[in-house]
Amino acid sequence: MKRVVITGAAGFVGANLARTLLSEGHQVHLLVRPGSDLWRLEEIRADAPVVEIDLCDAGGVSDCIGSARPDWVFHLAAHGAYSTQTDAGRMVATNIGATMAVVQAGIRAGAEAIVNTGSSSEYGFKKRPPSETDRLEPNSHYAWTKAAATHYCRHIAETTGVRLPTLRLYSVFGPYEEPGRLIPTLIARGLEQRLPPLVRPDIARDFVYVDDVSRAYLLAATAPQEERGAVYNVGTGRQITIEEAVKIARARLDIPEEPGWGSMEQRSWDSTCWVSDNRKIAVQLGWTPALSFEEGFEGFVDWFEQNPGLRELYA
Repeated sequence: MKRVVITGAAGFVGANLARTLLSEGHQVHLLVRPGSDLWRLEEIRADAPVVEIDLCDAGGVSDCIGSARPDWVFHLAAHGAYSTQTDAGRMVATNIGATMAVVQAGIRAGAEAIVNTGSSSEYGFKKRPPSETDRLEPNSHYAWTKAAATHYCRHIAETTGVRLPTLRLYSVFGPYEEPGRLIPTLIARGLEQRLPPLVRPDIARDFVYVDDVSRAYLLAATAPQEERGAVYNVGTGRQITIEEAVKIARARLDIPEEPGWGSMEQRSWDSTCWVSDNRKIAVQLGWTPALSFEEGFEGFVDWFEQNPGLRELYA
């Protein structure tokens, strides 16, 4: 059993990672932003203490993580990943300042591993799957603040020897995903025999199922350290267009409605090429995705059907 701290635990990936760790018998402490909506954590709050804390308060973070005495720290707290999060100052404070506070607190607490969460958006737009050594060309406040945090973590790892890898996540999907995102919206509308507004059919993503992502975090914390401050792309290496995703949804949910392509305005981050080069994580950590997009979609549909009480949230 390990003692574990998760920051950003009220978020989609953090809440799933917490469940994975609890299922394996670890002692988990959940750190959330003050005022967070805890709907994803309601089922597990009796099993894991939830602490509201401002991660930009370095002293408070040091005391909190120090008292937890974690073996592992998984840092998932971020701001700017969703289109509604537009405050650049808060992105700097959260994605850079809070990362520094969490890393330093984890080091002082003697953590065996601190795993940072990066983003595929750090690469910017590329015409091919980028490798971890490719030049970063962040094209948003969120992207450059995440890139800065990745560089900071690598610097600290190289200068101190602490185990501090970064996972650059691609388009994670699955249970407890943020309402309004494409895949849960496809399922929620599809269960009512409808389709949501859609962007161009050729817009693409590398969709990776959340259970596979949780496994990547565990491997990052435990696999032999081949490189200080290593960065790993966490994606399937397979690109799925919106057209393909809609086709799969229509077939699985028997949706008669024809897609209204272009009925939703294209977003600034939409691209026809967004796919990972995941060879490094396969070689160094032994991670490959266990589920295809189709299998993950099926699992997500099953979750919706098993949790009818959440339908209103996703409607």
